Amino acid sequence: MSQIDSYTPPQDPLDILHEDHEIVVVNKPSGLLSVPGRGAHLADCLLTRVQAAFPTALLVHRLDRDTSGVMVFGLTPHAQRNLSMQFEKRTTRKTYVARVAGHLEPKTGTVDLPLIVDWPNRPRQMVDHENGKPAVTDWRVLKHGESETRVRLMPKTGRSHQLRVHMLALGHVILGDPLYAEGQERDGYDRLMLHSEELRLNHPESGRGMAFRAKAPF
Repeated sequence: MSQIDSYTPPQDPLDILHEDHEIVVVNKPSGLLSVPGRGAHLADCLLTRVQAAFPTALLVHRLDRDTSGVMVFGLTPHAQRNLSMQFEKRTTRKTYVARVAGHLEPKTGTVDLPLIVDWPNRPRQMVDHENGKPAVTDWRVLKHGESETRVRLMPKTGRSHQLRVHMLALGHVILGDPLYAEGQERDGYDRLMLHSEELRLNHPESGRGMAFRAKAPF
């Protein structure tokens, strides 16, 4: 796990997309943990950076270290409970953009493959039809390049590494993935080409539907 040992997170200032008295929404950079890892060298994370600016901030959900994009934090216990329930009940809507290897066809589709942790190789996950937890992802092709495809991914569930393993299972690994890609598809890119572009949720106080967006940096 040399990629973890050499943890050097980006030092960009917080990119705040929205703040009010109940929630704060930020654009997480690639390479920064969402929450602290084990050990002092993995203490720097988005949660502690947000708490430095918003001391009452509470975790609601996570993005993989190498994934960038929209994350919401609750600023009150009520907001955290309300938002966590929205994620649990799958009433939130998440949209990602990815660059994947090869020519993905057809233009739209759904991956419905159950996932479970690959214990000997954790944190890797794998498809397991007997013991895996349900995982569903819709995809829509945005454009084809010479040897890659830009695709929009809409997860219906929130399993660990879901988008990364589902694309791998289709034979179109996400480019720059340090865990699942190999050779040039891994080493030819300076980051994982996966970005949380939009998050739709209901405000925990007013119940009003809100959408937060951050353009993909690739």
